[in-house]
Amino acid sequence: MAVYFLNLKTFGRSGGSSAVSAAAYRSGERIRDERTGRTYDHQDRQDVMHKEILLPSQFADSSMSWARERASLWNLAETAESRKNARVAREYLVALPVELDPDQRLKLVRGFSQELTDRYQFALDLAVHAPRDFPGSDPRNFHAHLLATTREVAPDGLTAKTTLELNDSRRRDRGLEPGINELLYVRERWAVVTNEALREANVAARVDHRSLAAQGIDREPYPHIPRAAGTEPRSPAEAARQAAENWLRYRAREEKTPPDSKERSADDHLSL
Repeated sequence: MAVYFLNLKTFGRSGGSSAVSAAAYRSGERIRDERTGRTYDHQDRQDVMHKEILLPSQFADSSMSWARERASLWNLAETAESRKNARVAREYLVALPVELDPDQRLKLVRGFSQELTDRYQFALDLAVHAPRDFPGSDPRNFHAHLLATTREVAPDGLTAKTTLELNDSRRRDRGLEPGINELLYVRERWAVVTNEALREANVAARVDHRSLAAQGIDREPYPHIPRAAGTEPRSPAEAARQAAENWLRYRAREEKTPPDSKERSADDHLSL
């Protein structure tokens, strides 16, 4: 029962977000935000299976140590922005097929991440997470956070904003399609590469990024758990409480789902 999930999230100053905080939490590291003086310590995380920073392929032979070191990269991403409402990072959150083994899941998401870095020329901080071990958590919940800079990366630093950050007017001036088309492209691409990985692993399950209506399926979507994926809980107790409440809501709604409905679609969200 492979599940499709891809969600895009942005981090901006106006909402009080910090790229350094996001990177520290997702990687399970201790990083100091040089702009604010705050230190974010998440070294106690036990669910980080893999983490690495990917750069565009043309820089594969460049040292670029500043970009390959997490604290350096995200502090530079913060200091590169001067506006109080600046967007400092964007993230793609994806569910990884439980049908694949750890190496296969890593190969899948690493290849997809490299495609994104080559397409948009940003630096991408990849963190693969195992299911969280607390009451109510879903043991199938393997997922990855793809945290990307909003500026293009070059050997001497972060440069211009990526094309993803341009409004549609500026995109038209450059002969580019509306920004929404980029999200649609990425959603479809994740489905394609996921199905390729499942096929290579001789797994019959497939995912579909389209809505139920687009697939010609006449049923209600499976339950969606509203808790934001990747949200930093205030404490372990709060995390457990949130997970338990989410699971109870899920089970209550699942009882209304026809028992013969086995396939999940683009509308199906995991509690990540």
